[in-house]
Amino acid sequence: MLTQLSIKNFALIDSLQVEFDKGLTIITGETGAGKSILLGGLALILGKRADLSSLKNKERKCVIEAEFAIKKYKLKHFFTENDLDYDQDTIVRREILPSGKSRAFVNDVPVRLGVLQALGDQLIDIHSQHQTLQLTDNQFQFQVIDILANVSEEVHSYQELLKTYQFTQKELKKIREERSALEKEHDYNMFLLKELEEARLEGLILADLEAQYERLNNAEDIKTNLSASEQLLSDEQVGVLNLLSELQVASGKLADIAPEFAQLAERVQSSYIELDDIYNEIINLQSEASFDPDLLEEISGKLQKIFDLQKKHNVLSVEELISIQTELSEKASVSENIDEHIQTKEKALAAISKQLQQIAKTIHDQRSKGIPSLVAQLEKMLATLGMPNARFNINVQLSNQFYANGMDDLQFLFAANKGGNFNELKKAASGGELSRVMLCIKAILSTYMQLPTIMFDEIDTGVSGEVANKMANIMQKMSKSMQVFAITHLPQIAAKGKQHFKVYKQDINEVTTTQLKELQAEERIQEIAQMLSGAKISDSAMANAKELLN
Repeated sequence: MLTQLSIKNFALIDSLQVEFDKGLTIITGETGAGKSILLGGLALILGKRADLSSLKNKERKCVIEAEFAIKKYKLKHFFTENDLDYDQDTIVRREILPSGKSRAFVNDVPVRLGVLQALGDQLIDIHSQHQTLQLTDNQFQFQVIDILANVSEEVHSYQELLKTYQFTQKELKKIREERSALEKEHDYNMFLLKELEEARLEGLILADLEAQYERLNNAEDIKTNLSASEQLLSDEQVGVLNLLSELQVASGKLADIAPEFAQLAERVQSSYIELDDIYNEIINLQSEASFDPDLLEEISGKLQKIFDLQKKHNVLSVEELISIQTELSEKASVSENIDEHIQTKEKALAAISKQLQQIAKTIHDQRSKGIPSLVAQLEKMLATLGMPNARFNINVQLSNQFYANGMDDLQFLFAANKGGNFNELKKAASGGELSRVMLCIKAILSTYMQLPTIMFDEIDTGVSGEVANKMANIMQKMSKSMQVFAITHLPQIAAKGKQHFKVYKQDINEVTTTQLKELQAEERIQEIAQMLSGAKISDSAMANAKELLN
């Protein structure tokens, strides 16, 4: 429910602040007084795009702020989903800056226009003659039927399951495309995998293999140098060990002569032990050093294979080759098991399809049961609004297609005149007739669910007398369970309001501004009398106005 509205620097409005009550609120005023400006300001709150032409003073920003009591609207989930602060008294603010930029806020949290529009749709429903096209929309017609048939929960369940069905469909399509691609690549991938498996890369350290290759490839040089080293150490005449042995004897004698030579003797002794150990190791290495042409050829071939594979796959390490091998192996596994995977998905899709069909059948049956009640209520209410011959032919037919809200094809046909042929609403009804049909539908819906604030913008055009009175009664009845605004030129409707506001223009300092004033009891009598008789109010008009208000 809209509780407060503040408009600053918008069109012909300099500053306006007003509070609204529950029930039926009437807004009247002469043509051109600015009722459309008021609606334009509300439209900005509901997410309509703005431009600089909206600013009264181009050097100041325009601010429009509305407060809504939303306790009954079940919007906590919407606020959570959009990271907004929930408050039972929610404030929506729209600002248009002199630069042309526009900003929107919900409870002081900045929001995008899309979020504002989605919230606005659940707060206010502005209804005028040109907006009755909604009535001809198939989805809106289904919503009306579903509310009366009490299948909203089943439709929600169907829609959630339909998402799963569509997701599974996409998965199945993707897997089939993968199978097609894998079939094209399979033979080549298997060839690459076999090459990598034959290279036996697991646990292989390339540096060790290269070192082994170098040893085998230089076996003769190793053996020659080891032999030369042995000769230098063990030659009887000039061998280092023999010479060092003599040095050892000499240094020992020195140590016997004087204690200061003991350390020198120990160092010679250590050198002899170290060289003797080296000599023994050389002997051992000589016995191990051998030329094995077969092993050399094997290692050389293995290294060449690894280098070729690295070049082929454009990598620099064995680890990367192993990673590629794993990936190819997984692809091979997927390729081998993909048919089974497809069958599993097909079975899952068939099961979901069966569930969808069962829910859709339940929805269809309940819709079929609920339609006669809707038709009866509509025809009865329209008869009171000057359309006694209005007839509806509404039916649903089960199809084999999964639609967004079930599997039904809907025919929503209308005939306005006696003996007339049934046709689509937009072809069979005039603008005024569509307005009355929409009023009746909204009135019926208000008895089944909590509707947002509704604003009827001159939908009474072309209506008068008793029909106008009946229309007013419908709006008044609706206002017992929801907030209703009516912008009207008809005194019969104006008299039914709980609150009555007048929109008028005023010249201040040679500048025209639009004002909005709440009328008190005597002022209401004057306004309605003027609506009855024109600028010159007669005594009979005053009496008639009082009678209407009473």
